[in-house]
Order: sequence, then C-alpha cells, then structure tokens
Amino acid sequence: MRRLAAVALMLLPMAAACSGGSWEDKCETTAKGVIECAADQRPDPPKVAGDLLTGGRYDLTQDRGKVVVVNFWGSWCAPCRAEADDLEATYQATKDKGATFLGVNLRDSPDAAKAFEEGRVTYPSLFDPSGKVALDFDVPPNAIPATVVIDRDGRIAAVIRRATVQTELTPIVERIAAEAT
Repeated sequence: MRRLAAVALMLLPMAAACSGGSWEDKCETTAKGVIECAADQRPDPPKVAGDLLTGGRYDLTQDRGKVVVVNFWGSWCAPCRAEADDLEATYQATKDKGATFLGVNLRDSPDAAKAFEEGRVTYPSLFDPSGKVALDFDVPPNAIPATVVIDRDGRIAAVIRRATVQTELTPIVERIAAEAT
C-alpha cells in the first residue's frame, strides 16, 4: 500500500502536465510533433541533478547561460540506439555555439548503461534508474527516447517525444543558441 501511494505521488506531476491549460497549449506543435515554445511562453524545468554514470554529480544550474539538450534514454531502447550517433553528431556540431548535452539514463543497471554509452557519446549522463528526473519534469516525456532543449535562461524551449535525427535536432539547437538572452 505504501509503495502504491509513493507511485501515485510520483505520477501527480505527469497528470498535471497532461491536464488542460498546460504549457503545451501556449506552444506550437510542428507537423512532425516537435513542441517549440516562444521565449515568453517557456516554462521552467524542474530541478535536474544527480549522480553521473561515470562518477561525480551534475546540477543543471551549473550550465545556466548555455543551451542544454537533455535526452532521456535506456540501453534496452531500440530507438535510443538508433538516435545515439545523431545526438553525438549534434553535440559536436553545436558545442562551440554554447550548447551542451546531458543524457538521463532510465531503468538500467549501471553496467548496462555504461556499456551502451561507451564509444557512442562523449557527453555525460545522469544515472536515474527510477525515472525520477523524468517524472519531476512538468513536461515529463511520455515515451523513451525523448529530448528536451533548455534555453540559456534555463527554460524549456523545445520537446521531442520520440527518437530524433541530426538534421532535425541541429537546427533547433542552433536557433535556440542564437537567441539573445
């Protein structure tokens, strides 16, 4: 019973995000299902912090002033495997423009997550086996993989709730990185 209550409490932010009048109603959804918000309509993300797969800690606030691309993934996820090279290519193409990337690994063992990342990506990932980081978002991903682009002011600028490719993601990141703060 206690476990059921804890799960229900974790799902409350997700239910709130799916209810009418959410931030998505104020943003534009493209024909390809990408949600992009005008600068004056962007919501704040929840606290994003935790232990990195490779050791150490990460806190989103340390990257204020940069565009942060947060990708939710799992080693068990075939679409995550398919998009990994595109995410790395976008990271390499945009890091000199003030963008950084952060993976958030869900529902994995540390060994499986590290094995998946090895040789695929050079940016760090949080280890979040319970999915707490995703559930804490006011705009939690409803599918894995999912990618959230946070602007230089620390607000959610775009959300992709499916696998993405470099030709789609790079222009979004570059456009957000080019905005004046």
